[in-house]
Amino acid sequence: MHKRILAICLVTMFLAVAVIPTGFATNSDQVVITYGETTYMSQQYKSVVDNYFAGKTGFDINTVESKVITAGDVNKISSGYSGKSYNSNQIFSSALLDLNQNGEITVEVDNSITTITPQMYMSALKTAGIQGGHVYVTSPVSATGESALAGIMGCYEEATNVEIPENVKEAANQEISTQAEIINNSNVSADDLSKLVDDVKQEVNEKNITDHATIVNIINDYSTTYNINISDNDIENLANTIEQVQSVQDDANAYKEQISDIVNSDSSSDSGSDSVVSSGNGFSLDSLFNMVLGIFNMFVSNI
Repeated sequence: MHKRILAICLVTMFLAVAVIPTGFATNSDQVVITYGETTYMSQQYKSVVDNYFAGKTGFDINTVESKVITAGDVNKISSGYSGKSYNSNQIFSSALLDLNQNGEITVEVDNSITTITPQMYMSALKTAGIQGGHVYVTSPVSATGESALAGIMGCYEEATNVEIPENVKEAANQEISTQAEIINNSNVSADDLSKLVDDVKQEVNEKNITDHATIVNIINDYSTTYNINISDNDIENLANTIEQVQSVQDDANAYKEQISDIVNSDSSSDSGSDSVVSSGNGFSLDSLFNMVLGIFNMFVSNI
């Protein structure tokens, strides 16, 4: 009896040692933070952001690679199409990218972000050819979140060491900015608008539509389908935005190919299954259990 108990204890200890380090391994090179420069310049604001990221991810934030997104970085992308210009005291939004959680893209947005939704960020990132990774967005004060996309894309550039083409960045940011403007101009919900934009983009892309009038008609059709009331002026702006998104798809697809081995590959750690992350030597949960069973049987057979 004592030998049987000893055998079970040994097997349990072996299982714990084998599984725990593998299951919680994280590649810090695939985690990047971008701070809005206003946040970074205030220790109080930066602490709020760091605590949010640490609470969400469990990472030691002091060991994570980071960069600062300035008003100049945001203006370089936004001013050309929207005319918006930000000052250095207006860039609060910050983002953390974790590529260890790859596969389907996921975005979590803190309650401090008041306008842009997770679905809007995901849609804009897909516009840029980005399909994977786990993104967290926050701000130490209430912010619309419009400028955060520049930081999110900066995270991907840092993590992959591949720059996103400027015209692709502009199209993705215009998508965010146009949706924010429509929300401010109407009573449409952010979720309803995001669904409409996704569906219009998909149809335009699948049919390779470039004609402005045709895109306007598609927007009107989906507005009727979803019972969304958007002004004619907003529909025109949205059509211009989707027209620009469609025009950069070749460059977005080229960027997607460049980062596909890093960003858009499947990851077992994000699949939700009870599997041990591969260490590169063909190790798996099934092989572990078979090994443990063999050890157990060896001990029992000698009892």
